[in-house]
Amino acid sequence: MSVVGISQSKQQVDDVKVKVKVNGEFEINHNNSAINIAEKPTQEMSVPTSNGPEGSRDMDDVIHSQKLWAVGRSDPVRLRMSERGAGAAKPITVPSLLRQVAQKIPNNTALAVKRNGEWVQWTYRQYYADICRTAKAFIKLGLEPGSGVGIIGFNSPEWFLADLGAIFAGGLATGIYTTNTPEACEFVASDAKINIIVAENNQQLQKFIKVKDKLPHLKAIIQYSGEIAHRESFMYSWEDFMKMADDVPDSELENRLKNLAPNKCCTLIYTSGTTGNPKGVMLSHDNLTWTAKATGDSNKLRFGEEISVSYLPLSHVAAQVLDIYLSISFGGSVHFAQPDALKGTLAQTLKDVRPTTFFGVPRVWEKMMEKLMSIGKQTTGLKKKISTWAKGVGLKGNYNIQNGSGLPFGWGIANAVVFAKVRAALGFDRCRFFISGAAPITRETLEYFLSLNIPIAEVYGMSESTGPHTFGRNGAENRIMSVGFEYGGTQTKLANIDSDGNGEICMYGRHVLMGYLENEEKTKETMDEEGWLHSGDIGKKDKDGFLFITGRIKEIIITAGGENIAPVPIEDAVKECIPAISNCMLIGDKKKFLAMLITLKTEVDPDTLEPLNQLTSPAMEWCRAEGSTATTVSDILDRPDTAVLKAIQAGIDKANSRAVSRAAKIQKWSILPKDFSIPGGELGPTMKLRRPIVAKMYLKTIDAFYAEK
Repeated sequence: MSVVGISQSKQQVDDVKVKVKVNGEFEINHNNSAINIAEKPTQEMSVPTSNGPEGSRDMDDVIHSQKLWAVGRSDPVRLRMSERGAGAAKPITVPSLLRQVAQKIPNNTALAVKRNGEWVQWTYRQYYADICRTAKAFIKLGLEPGSGVGIIGFNSPEWFLADLGAIFAGGLATGIYTTNTPEACEFVASDAKINIIVAENNQQLQKFIKVKDKLPHLKAIIQYSGEIAHRESFMYSWEDFMKMADDVPDSELENRLKNLAPNKCCTLIYTSGTTGNPKGVMLSHDNLTWTAKATGDSNKLRFGEEISVSYLPLSHVAAQVLDIYLSISFGGSVHFAQPDALKGTLAQTLKDVRPTTFFGVPRVWEKMMEKLMSIGKQTTGLKKKISTWAKGVGLKGNYNIQNGSGLPFGWGIANAVVFAKVRAALGFDRCRFFISGAAPITRETLEYFLSLNIPIAEVYGMSESTGPHTFGRNGAENRIMSVGFEYGGTQTKLANIDSDGNGEICMYGRHVLMGYLENEEKTKETMDEEGWLHSGDIGKKDKDGFLFITGRIKEIIITAGGENIAPVPIEDAVKECIPAISNCMLIGDKKKFLAMLITLKTEVDPDTLEPLNQLTSPAMEWCRAEGSTATTVSDILDRPDTAVLKAIQAGIDKANSRAVSRAAKIQKWSILPKDFSIPGGELGPTMKLRRPIVAKMYLKTIDAFYAEK
C-alpha cells in the first residue's frame, strides 16, 4: 500500500511527501518517519457561527440557520443541540475528525485488506493522505461542489477512500446497492446529480454504461478492481485515477475544505424503496461525527483498541456508521472481508481478525446458529451431555445478568469447558459487543446464542436517524427481544399511544436527518414542526424504559371487521412455533380473516444467492422429528406430505393460542415453492420484507384464500 497508489512499493512510499494546508491552521508533511500537525486552539464557548464571507470562516464553524430541516444540497440546518451532556459537544466536520485522529495515532493501523494471501495495511497517516489525494483526483475529474460521487461495489479500502474523498472535495458521497438494476442505478445517479461513479468491477460498471445517455451530469467512471474490459475516454482504473491528484495544487483542495460546515450535507443514503422510489436521506457532517462519538461513548469503546470486520453493504447507513465513522472516531482498525464473505469465507476472516465488535443482520446470526447446531448434532456421549448442561447454565446465567441477579452454580466451569472454546472457534475470543439490526431477529436465535454466552444486543434506527437510535448494552442494560434504549443527547416519544401503551416512535437529537434531497413534501411528512422525526414504527416501553418494536404503521392490517392488527408479532410467533419456517407474511387487509404465506428454510446458491429446492439440515431434521422423510420443498408440496402439513398446522394452532382476539388468528395458510430472497425481489437490500411486491407476486395464491366456495 502507498499514499499514491496501492500498487507501489514500500520504497516508493518513503519517497512520497504530501503537504496539505487547510485554513492556514495545520499542515501535514508525510514521509517515512513522521506526521506533524499544528493543533488548532480549542474553543470553550458557545458554538461559533458564521454569517460572513466563506473565506473568513473555519470549516468547523456552524453556518447560521433557523431551519431544522433542508432539502437543498448546499443548505445548512440548525443543529438540535442541548445545553449540557452529549448533545452539547462541539460540532466538527468529517475532515477535522480525521485530522485529529491522524495526529493522535499516525502509525496505528486504520485499514487492512487481504490481497494475494497477504494483509495490506494503511496507517492513519497513510489513510488521511490517500483521502486527500482521492479528493484532489475527484476535483481534477470535474466533481462539482454539492454533486454526487456514486460508489457501487463490495467493501474495500477504495470504497472508503472514494466516500471520504468525495466529502473532502465538497461532493456528496452516495453509496449504491450492488443488487440495484441499471434502472435503479439510473434513478439514484439522476436524483443525486452524480458526476463520478466508482465501480468495483465490469459487472457494476456495465450498469451505468447501459444508462449513461440518460445521465447528463455523469463525467467519469472509475473501476477499482480488475482490468477495464472495454476502455473508453471517460473510464479510469483506480491507479490512473489516483495519479490525477498530482495535477491539482493543494490550494484547490484547501478552497473546497473552506466551504464545508458541520451543519451542511456530506452524504446521501438512499432508502431501499420498498413502497416507491428511493429517497435521498441527507446526512450532515455533524450527523455522522456526532452520532459516531455519542454511540461509541455510550458503549464505552476504547480509543485505539477497537477492531472490526467490514462486510455488510456500505450503501446502508448501519455499515457506514459502524465501519467508517465509529472506527475513525475511536481510532479503530477496520479489516475487510472477502467479496464472497456471505458465501462462506466470513468465518475464516473472523478467525483471522478476531474483532472486538461484530454486527450481523439476523440471517447472518441464523446461518451461524445453523452451522453450530449441525456440529452439535454430531457430538455424542459425555461431550454431548456436558455441552447440553453448559448451554442450560449459559441461558440461565445470561437471563440472570439481564435481570440483575447472580450467576448460577457451574458458570465458571461451563465458561472454561464450552463458552470460551466456542467463542475462540468463531473468532470471538476478544469480542465484547455482539449486535443485530436492520430486521427483526427471532427469540430462538437470541436464546441459542445466550446459551453460549454470546449475548446479542439489538439496535434500532433508520437511515433518517443516522443509523442507531436505541440499542441494548452489555449486562443488565439489555433485554431479550428489546431494542434497548436511547443514548445521551437523543430523545424518544411515543405518539398517539393506545390502551396497551403502543405508539408511533418519534426521535429527536443531533442524529436526525437534514431532510430528503430536493423532496420537501416527503420531508414534511416525516418531520413535524418541532423537529421530531416520525419513524412510522410502532413501539412500547416497559417499566425500565426498554423499547420494544411491535409493528409498523404502513404494515398495519385493517380487517373487513375494522380490527387493527400488527403483522410482525404474529409472524414472529409462527416462526418461533415452527423452526423449519424461513419467512412468512400475514395477509388480511380489508379481508374477512387472516391468512399467511409461508416459506421453508432451504439452501442458497453460493454464486447467485438464489434459494434452492433443497431443505437445510435443520429443516430436514425438523421434518424427520415430525415423521417425514422430505429433503426438498418439492417433496412436501408435490405429494403432498401430510406429516409436514399437520405439523405446520399444529404450529399455527399454537401461535393462534397467543392471539389477542379471534380476528388476530390465522385461518388459512400456504407453503410457497421458493423462499424469499434479494435476487427474487421479495426482500430489500437489508433483508426487509417487501410486502407490496410479495402481495403482487403471489396474488393468485392470496385470491384463492378468499375465493367463495
